[in-house]
Amino acid sequence: MTPHTPEGLPSVIRHWIGGEPADAADGRTFPVTDPATNTPYARAARGSAADVDRAVTAARAAAAPWAQLSQRARAHVLHRVADAVESRHDRLARFESYDSGLPITQARGQAKRAAENFRYFADVIVALGEEAFRQGGDQISYVVRTPVGVAGLITPWNTPFMLESWKLAPALAAGCTLVLKPAEWTPLSASLWPEIFAEAGVPDGVVNLVHGIGDEAGQALVDHPDVPLISFTGSTATGRHILRSSAEHLKTVSMELGGKSPVVVFADADVEAAIDSVVFGVFSLNGERCTAGSRVLVERPLYEEFTRRLAERAGRVVVGPPSDPATEVGALVHTEHYARVLGHVAAGRQEARLVAGGTRPAHLPEGNYLRPTVFADVPRDAHIFQEEIFGPVVAVAPFDDETDAVDLANATRYGLAAYIWTRDLQRGHRIAHAVESGMVWLNSHNVRDLRTPFGGVKASGIGREGGAHSIDFYTESKIVHVALGAVHTPRFGAAS
Repeated sequence: MTPHTPEGLPSVIRHWIGGEPADAADGRTFPVTDPATNTPYARAARGSAADVDRAVTAARAAAAPWAQLSQRARAHVLHRVADAVESRHDRLARFESYDSGLPITQARGQAKRAAENFRYFADVIVALGEEAFRQGGDQISYVVRTPVGVAGLITPWNTPFMLESWKLAPALAAGCTLVLKPAEWTPLSASLWPEIFAEAGVPDGVVNLVHGIGDEAGQALVDHPDVPLISFTGSTATGRHILRSSAEHLKTVSMELGGKSPVVVFADADVEAAIDSVVFGVFSLNGERCTAGSRVLVERPLYEEFTRRLAERAGRVVVGPPSDPATEVGALVHTEHYARVLGHVAAGRQEARLVAGGTRPAHLPEGNYLRPTVFADVPRDAHIFQEEIFGPVVAVAPFDDETDAVDLANATRYGLAAYIWTRDLQRGHRIAHAVESGMVWLNSHNVRDLRTPFGGVKASGIGREGGAHSIDFYTESKIVHVALGAVHTPRFGAAS
């Protein structure tokens, strides 16, 4: 055990099916490693189709009683879940940091945000009304909202616990039971959910966890005929595969996929605020965030100054062990991902001008560490301009005018987020409307209201979750038409 190893680590991470811990049906496991040392510290149950089927069976058995609870009763349970999450704040942060490589100071916000998700959707489901439509005095029509049934949730390895809560909270609020497949690279914090749900009094079978490899456990969940809905967050390539597989059973899907989000900085911007936002937005969470502003487009009169200052700031970002409170960028999540990011950096060296980082920090000879990396003068057709890197790497390019800025901002297959910096608010709104993205921040960094829709366009996703959009996704709406008086139907075939 190393000094940064948290107390209470499990040696085996098991499934949670029907309210009970469970091993894989065939007994298989897979190793889980610490990205700061790449040392295996636990083994996790390796789920298969048999495990997913057990979990779906348990979820189906619990579906009717959970759906029949009043919204207020479900809200009470969600508030208790939030209490249980908050009470594990420190343990959760240490598990998350250790397992994902996230700096401990950034991991400490995860419990609070996860708890907020449960409290928010508890409030939403209690306040949510249903529509009614009156057609004069002849007829009234009203909407009945019912849960879809068993929801399949597949979550990513970056900030895993909090992103799991994004899906768990609205699914439970809407009255669904569910099967969650956490990411195989970061299953540790998910191991806390069973005790959280048990403490909160969530009935057995309402929530089921199946660990495993995406190609096996995840595929089995997507293929299961009794799972009518899939919510997935992850790569665009995997999203395409899930869509093809889901077509067999015409499943409802929601997908938050990759991003290559532009930051558009005009010469009249508040430069200090814009630099702070760029540095935080692309280097926090180790750059492993879908909404990272990884393409910085700067108006030409400001370009050289902004690029120089960005490179200087990147060079001062503290890279270190995830458990060190001084660390601002920790270890990338896994050796495979680390190698992929280094491959992007190598491509960037051939395409653009490296002005900061690009190498392993000298004081960290082991682990998946990379100095924050800035490339300048990046052409629009460059690999590092077009492809999602998902690490502490940013591409900077100049633009000449508003039209050029919009053209460059839209010059990728992605469209998740965009950031605009200008003191000219009329121009800011024009750019916000013209940029092809699901979300835009104008003179603001990535601050999100839970009531707002979250999702992207183009290769960045399908559908929207967040706020009432999440409840819409996890429910079916049925319209009931009722006559209020005599029915006057044309009498076909009544003539003698």
